[in-house]
Amino acid sequence: MKFTEEHEWLRIEDDLVVVGITEHASTQLGDIVFVELPEEGDTVSKDDEVVVIESVKAASDILSPLDGEITEINPALEDEPSKVNEDPMGAGWFFKIRPSDLSQMDDYMDEAAYNKLIS
Repeated sequence: MKFTEEHEWLRIEDDLVVVGITEHASTQLGDIVFVELPEEGDTVSKDDEVVVIESVKAASDILSPLDGEITEINPALEDEPSKVNEDPMGAGWFFKIRPSDLSQMDDYMDEAAYNKLIS
């Protein structure tokens, strides 16, 4: 698993990368009340805005950590955005992307480096 400075996590599953936000980010945002997800089949570039999250505290954009194609979204979040708070590293994932260049993952932190960032 890799982590971004924007508090996203990335987990490789076969030829896809699952993307969500960390527990730290979920806690900082507070209760999440709305999630707008990208469309399956969208082609995105690294740093494109792909997800909008609204919480009781703020609205935030989630940027794509990689170039690639969105292959799957988490439809449960449309009806239950609170899943992001309840299980940010599991059931609260946002989307799966088929990266066009997996080496972009090399730019991100491992768990130890991320924990140092947030401590």
